[in-house]
Amino acid sequence: MDIQVQKLRLLKSNYLSEKYEMEDKIIKYYPTTIARTKETIAGLEKDISLAKEHPKPLDDTFVGIEVKGVSYSEKAEGGQKIIDACKEMTSPDPVPLGKYRGFDLELSFDTFEKAYQVKIKGSLSRSVSLGTDAVGNITRIDNAIEKIPERLEAKSRELSTLEQQFATAKAEVEKPFDKEEELTEKTNRLNVLNGLLNVDKRENELVDGAPDEGDSVPTPKERAYER
Repeated sequence: MDIQVQKLRLLKSNYLSEKYEMEDKIIKYYPTTIARTKETIAGLEKDISLAKEHPKPLDDTFVGIEVKGVSYSEKAEGGQKIIDACKEMTSPDPVPLGKYRGFDLELSFDTFEKAYQVKIKGSLSRSVSLGTDAVGNITRIDNAIEKIPERLEAKSRELSTLEQQFATAKAEVEKPFDKEEELTEKTNRLNVLNGLLNVDKRENELVDGAPDEGDSVPTPKERAYER
């Protein structure tokens, strides 16, 4: 019985621990994360609109790029100017590079990856690593812009999952410990058994301390004589 009660108490302790963790997520994690995800979605939607205002031509003609305040209408020349800007860098810290398809461009050097990167800045930002091919670098920037809708889809799925988890957590946290009745019943039975054991123990102690049959209890005078 004692082992069963211990197991049930351990189960309740785990239940309470999970409940407190869930309550903390309900109060802090889910509201904050959902709000942040919604802000990201709003930013992505704005960037998609910006990209649509400055689309990449279907015939693969070049729309032009601005690098260091100068506009270039040829893709190869514009791409080469980006490489030249990389060579001119004296610090890995971000510096303004130019504009492309309505987005601001920022150039930096990733000391961990050992690569130059262009950050494409709209309402939100995304970075691409640069290579040694001038035209290829323009293509990388285009690909990053064209993938913004994919990011929006992923974030929308993430938001849906978070909202489902939030609703589930609020329902789960209201559920009581499913073995509470069993724990109460077995705890009461254990208390009764322990009480009976304690009574038996006290009775045995009284019996052990009583004089054996035929033995006499010394009188005060006999105790004085013995002294």
